[in-house]
Amino acid sequence: MAIKSYDELVRDIKNKIYHPVYLLQGDEAFYIDKISDLLESSVLDDMEKEFNQSVVYGRDLEAPEMVSIAKRYPMMANYQVVIVKEAQDFKALMGRKSDDDDNEKEDEPAEKNPLINYLNNPLKSTVLVFCVKYKTLDKRGKIYKALEKNGIVYESKKIYENKVPEWIEKYLAEKNFKIAPVAAKLMADHLGTDLSKVVNECDKLLINQKPGTTIDVSIIETNIGISKDFNIFELNSALGKRDIIKATRIVNYFRANPKSNPFVLTIFNFYSYFSKILLYHALVDKSKNNVAVALKVNPFFVEEYINAAKNYPFAKTEQIISTLREYDLKSKGVNNNGTPEGDLLRELVYKILH
Repeated sequence: MAIKSYDELVRDIKNKIYHPVYLLQGDEAFYIDKISDLLESSVLDDMEKEFNQSVVYGRDLEAPEMVSIAKRYPMMANYQVVIVKEAQDFKALMGRKSDDDDNEKEDEPAEKNPLINYLNNPLKSTVLVFCVKYKTLDKRGKIYKALEKNGIVYESKKIYENKVPEWIEKYLAEKNFKIAPVAAKLMADHLGTDLSKVVNECDKLLINQKPGTTIDVSIIETNIGISKDFNIFELNSALGKRDIIKATRIVNYFRANPKSNPFVLTIFNFYSYFSKILLYHALVDKSKNNVAVALKVNPFFVEEYINAAKNYPFAKTEQIISTLREYDLKSKGVNNNGTPEGDLLRELVYKILH
């Protein structure tokens, strides 16, 4: 059949176009859950689900049992739905030998491998869904080829860090809300790229807000607990301006609240910020639109990077990137005689500013 995008799959499901097998795999669990939940709620009505919907877990399955479930015929319905959650733990699917049966290696002939045999000729009345999180099947293997030929394959890839603010804007727009660019960037810098976490926090924001509201930094501070004054976004901004007093205040706040401001996330954001400054120096065309495209940032923030580049010449920015790598290693115990992360952060910020 085909490899499909998320939007294509959602459109098919809403149009009641179902396929006998789905492989939902990849590093971003959010979209895997969304598609799986949509199939679980759409294919059967509430009465049909009682006899025709099964949710099983990969760690508990053996290939013969899985095939036996898939080969059941629906009762008083057009389909039966079988959802295999945590399918990355289903050894037969992932091409790993079962603990109990040497015949379940993927490279066995199809007639000796019940799972491959079924995937090569799946029952049209069964909707079988494999949810493989944080892993992908080997595309060279017989199992993957059978899934691709006779079913639907969807790979959910991790969103890039620079795309998260835009993703937040789009998600809120679908719910009839707007968000200020600074607020979207603040959320993205604080929450990272885990979309399930991002959605949970976005939904918190909306509980007490009226549709049409523009989410600003003060609403985020009240509802999520991200300080509008002491956060990684403001720390990067202070560093860009070489505002020693403000940067020091924020560093002291981070040191006092290490669980809310882990060093690994802070140094990642420093690296992202100064990498963009380094890239700006290398640009020939420094027009605002080109800078926004090259740095992959909202045009709203271009002026900040232009000013930061004035404070950090190319050679100094290169030195900062090297220092960030050094302190990343120190945080992992390399050339570090027990210096706490809070003190490492203070040292690092001092070296950036001086």
